[in-house]
Amino acid sequence: MANQVNNKLLLVAAFCCILAALAHVGCIVYGSDWYRMLGAGEQMARMAEQGHWYPTMVTSVIVALLSVWALYGLSGAGAIKPLPLLRCALIVISSIFLLRAVGFVFLMPMFPENSQTFWFVSSSICLFIGGTFFIGTFQQWKQLSKHN
Repeated sequence: MANQVNNKLLLVAAFCCILAALAHVGCIVYGSDWYRMLGAGEQMARMAEQGHWYPTMVTSVIVALLSVWALYGLSGAGAIKPLPLLRCALIVISSIFLLRAVGFVFLMPMFPENSQTFWFVSSSICLFIGGTFFIGTFQQWKQLSKHN
């Protein structure tokens, strides 16, 4: 049975993860046009057009991660029962999003086909989600310690 939601920021972070996961599902379902629209790069779009397994596999892993992270956000918010290692997981999730947000400079050379717009938009989104997870986790810290 779900508890009372007691942290709106973690709820927002979870919702953002759900939206991001759904956008990635859209890439799998709708193919190359969605890969292009979301800035995955021309190489990924072409592989999707050719029916190559790689774009679907990579995107499926991202969907799975974002879905698990959404569940941890919901759990931290009190919307669902506490998940294992909740406090630790929320710290890791926050860190990954924030590192991705500021570490894009190091990632850019590995993905030269991605536009500056892609890097700015995706990094801003990661900064927002990571910051939301971080602040929400900080707000819940005492309550989260009861579950770990």
